Amino acid sequence: MLAMTTALAEFPALEALSPQTLEASGLSLSRGGLRLVEGLDLALAPSGALLLTGPNGTGKTTLLRALAGLVRPDAGAVAIGDQPAGQVAADTLGWLGHADGLKPNETLRHALRFWADMHGTPRTAILPLMRVMGIGALIDRPAGQLSRGQQRRAGLVRAALANRPLWLLDEPAGPLDGAGRDRLAELVAWHRSRGGSVIAATHQTLDWPGAAMLDLGMYR
Repeated sequence: MLAMTTALAEFPALEALSPQTLEASGLSLSRGGLRLVEGLDLALAPSGALLLTGPNGTGKTTLLRALAGLVRPDAGAVAIGDQPAGQVAADTLGWLGHADGLKPNETLRHALRFWADMHGTPRTAILPLMRVMGIGALIDRPAGQLSRGQQRRAGLVRAALANRPLWLLDEPAGPLDGAGRDRLAELVAWHRSRGGSVIAATHQTLDWPGAAMLDLGMYR
């Protein structure tokens, strides 16, 4: 069991996950004619975590997008379980890019209800997740009135509401303060305790127990 300080009882009881492995083999990626990654192999087991590091421009976001099936690699393949990622990504991947999926004039209540309904997640999960992320009191605040860090916390709630076993997170801690990074760590630990796994591109130091690290700068 992963170390957690937030009681599991504080998290919502969501439908059980179906843990999945993710594997990339011989992956080569480029952008604008520049080769970013060549011959990359990686494997992520259920309950695992992988942190992608490296300077700007080394391909962290491109790799995440390739794993999500949003970018076609120059070579190689990505599989989730025993199937090509592109065939099952919609049902297995929770994605959080640089945008948080919030409209400035919408309250968090309205926005998160929309996302919960879209993923078939009970609306009763919204407020517990918001409390875990320290934004429960902001549920009726329009997103445009929130700080950048508060918006990011709401975006993480949105990602959790998808209730998918594989999380791909692009700079999840970018605008977060220390307390926000601690809450992110708790959210990730809860996800992993359920058999979920996560890959995160980050410039921040993230203290996630047992997380592996991949420096994409070594491919340049």
